Amino acid sequence: MTAMKQATTRRILSIAALAVIAVAARGDNPKRPELWPRHELEFARLIYTDRGVCPWFECWTVDQPQAEIYFTEGVSRLSRLDIGGNGVEIRLSDDTLFDYPWLYAVEVGYWLLSDYEAERLREYLLRGGFLMVDDFHGPVQWRYFIESMQRVFPERPFLDIEDGNELLHVVYDVDERIQIPGVRALMDGVTYEDGGIEPHWRGIYDDHGRLMVIANHNMDMGDGWEHADDPGYPQEMTTLALHFAVNYVIYAMTH
Repeated sequence: MTAMKQATTRRILSIAALAVIAVAARGDNPKRPELWPRHELEFARLIYTDRGVCPWFECWTVDQPQAEIYFTEGVSRLSRLDIGGNGVEIRLSDDTLFDYPWLYAVEVGYWLLSDYEAERLREYLLRGGFLMVDDFHGPVQWRYFIESMQRVFPERPFLDIEDGNELLHVVYDVDERIQIPGVRALMDGVTYEDGGIEPHWRGIYDDHGRLMVIANHNMDMGDGWEHADDPGYPQEMTTLALHFAVNYVIYAMTH
């Protein structure tokens, strides 16, 4: 065989070997390359274990995908973040979890984290992650939510977010903390559900004063995003929900 033919043969074998490696990576890589971030920020929705009594098929899916779509469009319009995509669904077991600085969990009044999920969530938050929880109402759902969070951080209580907290001013000054309701509550002529009359912004901090978790209790920010184009949903509430969204993600990415 001539030297030219040998070189050609080696090149063909090298290309074939790379193709095999690429196919294997797509099929077997536990990091699930399709979840790798393609932008500075993508809407990352948490898949969690629930109590099996959710009024919907799976609680973590509520408001999907409309919340993702309007959140992404709103944050893109109101900030300079490179935000895109249609959102991703993340399990706490996913290796790509740590590639997403901002994580959203909905209907957490029905969740029941396993020991492994609690351990992974603790690791994610202590390594710099930020969790926003939303759309849970009343004292019963708060108690169920806290049961899991106390296993994540038994030593760290939830504290009320004070008016001067940087989270409320990092981009927008959201001094007016109006209860952002679900659309079904509005149809009933109220802004609350399940006895959750008073809205609360509460958080958990790390040892350096960084906010790791924001709990929007007795509110439904997701509906504020989802119904951004709905003439029946108050515009001032949608605007406020998007201002909170921008503040939350900018805080998460800079702290």
